[in-house]
Amino acid sequence: MREGAAKIRVRGLSKSFGPKVVLAGLDLDVAVGESVVVIGGSGTGKSVMLKCILGLLEPEAGSVQIDGEEVLGLPAAERERVNRKIGMLFQGSALFDSLKVWENVAFSLLQVSRMDRSAGKARALDTLARVGLGPEVGELWPAELSGGMQKRVALARAIASDPEIIFFDEPTTGLDPIMADVINEMIVKSVRTLGATTLSITHDLASARKIADRIAMLHQGRIIWSGPAREIDRSDNPYVDQFIHGRAEGPIKMEVRR
Repeated sequence: MREGAAKIRVRGLSKSFGPKVVLAGLDLDVAVGESVVVIGGSGTGKSVMLKCILGLLEPEAGSVQIDGEEVLGLPAAERERVNRKIGMLFQGSALFDSLKVWENVAFSLLQVSRMDRSAGKARALDTLARVGLGPEVGELWPAELSGGMQKRVALARAIASDPEIIFFDEPTTGLDPIMADVINEMIVKSVRTLGATTLSITHDLASARKIADRIAMLHQGRIIWSGPAREIDRSDNPYVDQFIHGRAEGPIKMEVRR
């Protein structure tokens, strides 16, 4: 990667919870317009990494730059300005049960950008159409939706403001393989249309292969391998090899409580 070409640059990111070290000097770059997927087992710190980049958690050490600007330690108002560039698809969709579908999709437009409700609704319905959902869905409540439809709505919410950066947190969790592939296809199409930079975390290898330009593996708080998605099967890294083939035997030792 060319010096200065990163949309997101993370250096030396460290985060602990008591004696538990989760991130141990993590380094990661995401280039402008690039789709990077971070893989790793459950509990390896993928979500913690995202939360630190977003400013939801405060790391003990490190640097996070977005468009060359250091964002760690920014005052709340300045951090909000930076976060307006970002869309987020949360694990489990995280829709607001008390809001109709269109209000979920338009939430940031209404609450942050202060868009008029009629304009916000029009944008929401247009965005729902982009993920294959008709205007009638906008009047439903999240509890009336299937898991796959909830995920589509969550994707619509993530792209409604045409963000420069999108984070995807386990985008296919809880979906059957066919619906997971539908969501992956929609993610790829949406990202290409927007020209957005994306950072995703998952343990779903099928999803990673589908949506990533580059895959990075997180283990013991650091990125231990990074390369083009097409090269993951010949990484020559024993940790990556064990993970992608789902082998119990190998250098990765799962903690088991007795």
